[in-house]
Amino acid sequence: MRGPRAQGIVLAFGTALISGVSVFVNSYGVRVVRDATVYTTAKNLVAAAVLILLVAGVHGRRPAPRLSRRQWAGLLAVAVVGGSVPFVLFFNGLAHASSTHAAFVHKTLVLWVALLAVPLLGERLGLLQYVAIGLLLGGQVALDGGLGGFRFGTGELMLLAATLLWAVEVIVVKRLVVAVAPDLLAVARMGLGVLLLIGWVAVSGHWSGFIGLSAAGWRWAALTGLLLAGYVATWYRALALAPAVDVTAVLVVAAVITALLNAIVKGTVVTPQAGIGIALLVAGAGLAALARPQPVLAR
Repeated sequence: MRGPRAQGIVLAFGTALISGVSVFVNSYGVRVVRDATVYTTAKNLVAAAVLILLVAGVHGRRPAPRLSRRQWAGLLAVAVVGGSVPFVLFFNGLAHASSTHAAFVHKTLVLWVALLAVPLLGERLGLLQYVAIGLLLGGQVALDGGLGGFRFGTGELMLLAATLLWAVEVIVVKRLVVAVAPDLLAVARMGLGVLLLIGWVAVSGHWSGFIGLSAAGWRWAALTGLLLAGYVATWYRALALAPAVDVTAVLVVAAVITALLNAIVKGTVVTPQAGIGIALLVAGAGLAALARPQPVLAR
């Protein structure tokens, strides 16, 4: 496996590693900063600052790229559907749903991306990709204990809405990354996105909590913000190099990382059913990574 797709798949595995660690660390951070909106805004602000400094350091004094109105509109769309609204929905949804159910809903992202990428991006799926998606969904069900007690309440609906918006983000980024550098897209996602979040904090009654965030809260925001910056940087570069469905399938491995960290650090027992789920997730991601890429249909 060589070429740009292979590089994208490797980056996607890196993104999955960062995501798995981030989910685990966030489980502690949200307990310190109990206001989900404040916590999300603080860590996204850190991520935006890190990405801006990183891009400035890498690209130095290169002239700013000239973008068309359509591309500027695309950057704003990425900020809305990727860097602001879904974060508020997701972390507020976590307050009303169990973490395992939340992980399941979020990891259905690969299904929604596949449903959108085929008609909107012209991506084609081979037999191995279909099998991989089935294994990934089955693995998530097993890891969630067979979805026992799962219901579509307020929290689950908010989580699903966030996941659907992130699926739309993938499509928008794949369209834009043809002409716009992934680093610039990452900065737009987090930079413009956090401005929208700060505006929401100001008008929704969370401003005092944000400006009064404790030192401990900012330490957790700094740690999770660094992880988020790494996630976005590697994720967008992966999307620039490989098909959307393939890299999104590989991203599901994050659930395995989180489960292993919970077992090692928190002493969570890995049941036989959870073990089967982990095996299915690894197999599904492996199939997606090794599947022969299908030619993209003309749009």
